[in-house]
Amino acid sequence: MNNFESAFSEMPLVAILRGLHIENAIEVSDILIEAGFRIIEVPLNSPDALSSISLISKRHGHSAIIGAGTVLTEDEVDAVALAGGQIAVAPNINSKVGTAAISRGLTWCPGIMSPTEAFLALDLGAKILKLFPAELVPPGAVSAMRAVLPTGTKTVAVGGISKENMLEYFSAGANGIGLGSSLFKPSYKLNEIRQRAEELIRVKKDME
Repeated sequence: MNNFESAFSEMPLVAILRGLHIENAIEVSDILIEAGFRIIEVPLNSPDALSSISLISKRHGHSAIIGAGTVLTEDEVDAVALAGGQIAVAPNINSKVGTAAISRGLTWCPGIMSPTEAFLALDLGAKILKLFPAELVPPGAVSAMRAVLPTGTKTVAVGGISKENMLEYFSAGANGIGLGSSLFKPSYKLNEIRQRAEELIRVKKDME
C-alpha cells in the first residue's frame, strides 16, 4: 500500500513495535495485519530496526504502511527509505528531518505538544501530527487544539493510551491512536499479542 491516507482511513490505529527483534518481525506483523492493523511503526532504537522494517515491508507493503519511529536525523530518513519504509515518525520537530522525509516521499509525522508546535510542523510540510506524550496532552487539551487547527489536519495521540482511554481521545478530536505497550512488548508471547491486537481493533470498531 503506497497511500498513507487510505491506510489511515481504513484503520487509524498505529502499531508501535518498540523493542521488536528481527527473528519475530514476520510473525508479529502477520498477527497485526490479520487483526486489522494497516500502519506499523518500528522505532529505530529497536534491535536491528531497519532490517525488521525491510522484512515487514517486503511481506506486507502491498496492504499496509510500514515505517520507522524515533527518526531523528537526515541519515536515518535515508536509511528508512532504503529499507522500504513509508513513514518517518519523530518525537520532535526537526525541519531538516522533515524536509528529508518529504523529499524522499515519506509521510513525516513529527511530535508536538502545543498549538505553536502544531502550526510550526504544518508550515514545515507535516501531513499528520503526533500528540506526544499523550500523558501530557490530555483529551481536554486535544479538544482545545482541535478548535484552532486547520480543517483536515490529522492528529495521532501517542503515549499511555489503551483500550480503557482510547474513546476519550477519539471523542476529543484525535484522528488516530498510536499503541505501544498496550499492544506490544518484546516479552509478550505471540498469543498475547494476537489477543491484544484483536481486542484493540474490536474496541475501535465498536466506536463506529
